[in-house]
Amino acid sequence: MIKRIYQVYIGVMLLFLYAPIMVMMALSFNESPSRSYWGGFSLRWYRGLFADPHIAQALTNTLTIALLSALIATVIGTIAAVGINQLGRRTKSIVIGITNLPVFNPEIVTGVSLMLLFMFAIRVAGMGRLGYTTLLLAHISFNVPYVILSVMPRLRGLDGNLFEAAMDLGATPMQALAKVILPQIRPGIITGALLAFTLSVDDFIVSFFTTGVGVSNLSILIFSMARRGVNPRINALSTLIFLTVMVLLYLISRRDTRKERSMYDEEN
Repeated sequence: MIKRIYQVYIGVMLLFLYAPIMVMMALSFNESPSRSYWGGFSLRWYRGLFADPHIAQALTNTLTIALLSALIATVIGTIAAVGINQLGRRTKSIVIGITNLPVFNPEIVTGVSLMLLFMFAIRVAGMGRLGYTTLLLAHISFNVPYVILSVMPRLRGLDGNLFEAAMDLGATPMQALAKVILPQIRPGIITGALLAFTLSVDDFIVSFFTTGVGVSNLSILIFSMARRGVNPRINALSTLIFLTVMVLLYLISRRDTRKERSMYDEEN
């Protein structure tokens, strides 16, 4: 009986969370622009979506910024995680706590802080204006902590003498890092990269505060379109973003499951 109640509760909760999204996805295939009348199945709004130059530009900005920020943040975060792992226990806990602050910090605080930093750099150092570069730097900055959090558990699971053993066998520090440490933590690196890409595609608040005139990603474009009224193309665009994020999260979850199974097999 209790198990049945739990199942019903979970079903109602999932329905409450995903019913609005399911309605939006259904309306994206509605021939009629009305939200109260079903005019038949159609790909009209998807065709209009890909024919719109503003949406195409926003999509290009979103994908390039997500890919570049994920790549750069993965490199920086991985190197930082390896360095943090070499610190003493007390120092390591302090540094990890500082690293975790941006994760728990409200996004609006991060967005406003980065905007003020960029405006200061622009006015004092004359570094151009808010735009693509500042948007990319902002995405890199909030992605790095997530990469560190993804890589650190793999580093904790490694034998602490592995690095020294590789150097004792004739490897240079860079060779020991590239050929011994990095292959062992590769699953965490890939998970961090996928997570960084997903967060970058999904972000709105930080992007809104750190971009300039003429440069927008999909989330900002949807916001500006919604202010002028709910265009059915918003449903199509939101559906594509939702499916993209779901696929990426599925890949991350599947990789984590495989990682846990491999670690369990190694222990047994």
